[in-house]
Parts: sequence; structure tokens; C-alpha cells
Amino acid sequence: MRVGGRVVRELGTGVEADARVEVDGRIVRPAATRTYVVLHKPPGVMTTLRDPEGRRTVADVVRRAGVTARVLPVGRLDYDTSGVLLLTDDGEITNILTHPRFGVEKTYRATLRGRLEPAAVEKILRGVRLDEGRAAPALVRVVAVRRDVSLVDITIHEGRNRQVRRMFEVVEHPVLALVRLRFGPISLGELAPGAVRPVTERELAALHRIAAEAKDDADSRSESPG
Repeated sequence: MRVGGRVVRELGTGVEADARVEVDGRIVRPAATRTYVVLHKPPGVMTTLRDPEGRRTVADVVRRAGVTARVLPVGRLDYDTSGVLLLTDDGEITNILTHPRFGVEKTYRATLRGRLEPAAVEKILRGVRLDEGRAAPALVRVVAVRRDVSLVDITIHEGRNRQVRRMFEVVEHPVLALVRLRFGPISLGELAPGAVRPVTERELAALHRIAAEAKDDADSRSESPG
């Protein structure tokens, strides 16, 4: 793909409304309306449009569910992680929701090996140290603790690679299963694995509100002295 004559390979790249966009030498016009769909990504599915190893991708799943628009995943879920995933052809929303500056919250339900003790919870709450630096403090809610398994909800606002799994490895409670329950204003709810639904009016309004706040923040930064 070329934007303004420049080759672009990164997914979710923002494009100005009047930019010249070419795909395979043909000029592409912006769609009159945007598509926003919510997928319950099953485990064992790649969060990409294609996979060189032939593994199933989210593009395969949404096509099978009847989505005809060319939508891209907003952010990523690990191959073994399931849960809520937003897909859209709205590049602006994609950039905002994935930009570290805006810290969009993500809530996961983690099944952990072992009995999670209060001291381990306190470490997660304070922010554990990962290889690339200390993770920001997270919110943790212990749902259930059994003899050898703990069920925990954790909310983070960073997007580091395999972050939740690595955080619990630090406190010696490996993740056995991980499901993302919420991504920003988008909730998983009762959506079955592999199923797709359109965003609700309330969710769409929340997405546009986030975009407007991001624009206001960018404008205020550009106008600030120095």
C-alpha cells in the first residue's frame, strides 16, 4: 500500500482524509461508513490477517462469521489468549486505542497455578519489574482461590508483549488460561468463542468520545509553549 507515494506496511496506519491511497497500483477511496465488529477470539488463533505458518487467523474467523468488510484487529491478543477483540476499518480509532499515551484499560481473567497469597497480590498492585523495566501498577481482584488454582481479574493500561503472563510469572504463579473480558469500552459479555457482533450504539459513542478527547489532548500539546 502507498499513502501519498510512500510505501506503508504497518497495520492500523492513520491516513488523512484527502491523502492519495494506492493498493496494487489502484487508487482506493475511503468507505462511506466505517465498520466496527467485536470478536470473541478463541485460543489457538493468530491476531493477524494472514499467517506464514498456515495457522488460523482472526481474518479467517470473521470471514466465516459473515463479515465482508476488510477490518483490522485493534491491538493484539496472544495466540493462546482468548477474549474480546475489536476489529475495524477506522484507522484513527485504531491508532488512538493502541497508542501508549492514552493508556486504554484492558481487563483479563487469569487462571493461575497455585494459591495466590496476599503478598503476591501486593507486588502486582505496586508494579512488578519485567526485563524491560517496571510494569505500571495494576488493579487485581481475586475471584476464587482453590487448593492449587487461583482465579483473578486484572486490569492494566499498558500493552507490553505477553504482559499479564509475565507479571504473574514474576510472582511465581504461571498463567494456565487467560481471557480478556474488556478492552476500553468494549466488553466480552456472553459472546461465545468464535462469535462476532457489531458494536453497540453506547460502545460506538464511547469510542468516538475517546477519539475526541485524544484530539483535544493533541491540540493542547501542540499549543503549549516550548
